[in-house]
Amino acid sequence: MSFELKNKKVTIIGAARSGIAVAKVVLRLGGIAKISESKSSQTIKGVSKHVIIEAGGHTKEFIEDSDYVVVSPGVRRDAEPVKWAKSKGIEVMGEVEFAFRLCPCQVVAVTGSNGKTTTATVIAAIIKRAGRKVCLCGNIGSPLSKSVLSLKPTDTVVLEISSFQLESTIRFRPHIAVWTNFSQNHLDRHKDLKEYFQAKMKIFANQNSKDFAVLNYLQPEHRKLAKRLVSKVLFFNKPDKKREVDNPNYLAAIEVAGVLGIKKDICLKVFAHFKGVEHRLEFVRRLGGIDFINDSKSTTVEASRWALERADKPVIMICGGKDKNLDYPPLRPLVAQKVKHMIAIGQARDIMKKAFADVVTVDTFTSFEKAIKAARKVARPGECVLLSPMCASFDMFDDYEHRGRCFKEIVRQLK
Repeated sequence: MSFELKNKKVTIIGAARSGIAVAKVVLRLGGIAKISESKSSQTIKGVSKHVIIEAGGHTKEFIEDSDYVVVSPGVRRDAEPVKWAKSKGIEVMGEVEFAFRLCPCQVVAVTGSNGKTTTATVIAAIIKRAGRKVCLCGNIGSPLSKSVLSLKPTDTVVLEISSFQLESTIRFRPHIAVWTNFSQNHLDRHKDLKEYFQAKMKIFANQNSKDFAVLNYLQPEHRKLAKRLVSKVLFFNKPDKKREVDNPNYLAAIEVAGVLGIKKDICLKVFAHFKGVEHRLEFVRRLGGIDFINDSKSTTVEASRWALERADKPVIMICGGKDKNLDYPPLRPLVAQKVKHMIAIGQARDIMKKAFADVVTVDTFTSFEKAIKAARKVARPGECVLLSPMCASFDMFDDYEHRGRCFKEIVRQLK
């Protein structure tokens, strides 16, 4: 795919990890890299002196003086800088689209409301175990742009991709597209479930009959979608199929391995040694007979449902954060069954209290440390303290990883 950047002005909106990675690629390929950042210049770190920067807000003149505009995932499609660029006929794309145009090898892309990090991680581990070179990147933390110039045609990219990233794709075409599941998420960004669904569907938009779509059979939306796709559809989670494993993320990975010509016994060996991903039902420590579990990655109701269903001890649940306009009451029966005490934090603490106070005792806190210490005080030996927020983290933390790290640090310091 031809994508000429020499002497081209590429303006990047947002100076987070993906934006800085794009700037480095532009410079290496002989382009002119510009960054427009709403925050102050002090927040921009790790940027070459050759990058032209405007900080503390975006200006029309800066955006319009571009050949391409690349947006970070956090930038909305209706943001002013995007409107300015489009009004001048400047092509606007996301970091994934930018990097894909330079990618020389096949891409396995994984999206979903829940489970995409685990699924992508396991797929990458299977490919590596099969003796092939693999690059795991995307929403998982490392942008594709960071690695794209070192990739070879024989490599495989495993890309975790969110609805925010998919929104700003144009020609993006993964050879294998995996959609783990669909449930309420990001309704603070997408106007409704339909728009969220449409964003997810973009993962298949450019596929052809030589490509593959891996869908969840237990999702009625996926069974309907299968009839509309031109790519070859493979279902996982089929109830009548003999299974060696029950985890749906693993079942999706087996389908991908089959397409790549990797034997199932390699998959089973990877599953047997897989310890899970950080911040997803991660055991932190046992203190005075109380288990502390970091599930900071659970930013949806369904993700917390998964966590609670797997709890085999009475739960002291720490939840809350930045509300995403999700529907919490469907979790009430499970909370009543599994949760002994709830600690609600962040912007959504009162929303949590309203949703669950008649099925469990709910205490609210504005301090994360005080919330953890309160949970420890309430818990008894043989119970567990579970951080499973059901919310985004941006009211109190940089991201869910920052929240998870803070939880682990505070828990490890408990006497």
